[in-house]
Amino acid sequence: MKEDTAFNLVNKFLIATPTLDDSHFHRTVIYVCAHSEEGAMGLMINRPLLDMTLEDVFAEMQIEADKKLQLPSTVLLGGPLQPDRGFVLHKPRKSWQSTLTVCDAVAVTSSQDILQAMARNEGPKEALMILGYSGWNKEMLEKEISANNWLVAPAEVDIIFGTPFSERWQRAIKSLGFNPDNLSDEVGHA
Repeated sequence: MKEDTAFNLVNKFLIATPTLDDSHFHRTVIYVCAHSEEGAMGLMINRPLLDMTLEDVFAEMQIEADKKLQLPSTVLLGGPLQPDRGFVLHKPRKSWQSTLTVCDAVAVTSSQDILQAMARNEGPKEALMILGYSGWNKEMLEKEISANNWLVAPAEVDIIFGTPFSERWQRAIKSLGFNPDNLSDEVGHA
């Protein structure tokens, strides 16, 4: 029997190394939602959009929001691909029209029914509204990891839902046992 040597990055963090000089991904943490032979898809969880709120998303989609909305209003940029496409990263509570359950603790939904529930304060209490996504074609992500552009860490729900955005990169690196201050921007140096 042939052994499968491919590794699966679903429910992992991709943590940008200091040497990654792509402006889209500098010091980002990406939660990987899907990974197969065909490629990978993930959502950045530490890049707030300064000019967009959850209320703006509701208004754009003509969804009437409860005046006492109990959710954070921050919207995140999930990546450079399809920045007008929305995703809600949340703890699974129930199924929505288009939900991918990534693991027991995290799901991603891209259907409007979850936003309507959130606007009525009936959606998941721990949720991130994300616009756009990060994606890689076949073997592209594996090559970027081999080139030391990304560190891979087990995903931690507390980092996704309980850590301030500005601290997520440092916390994700520390989860690997590294002090982010000791990482060098130069290749080949610690």
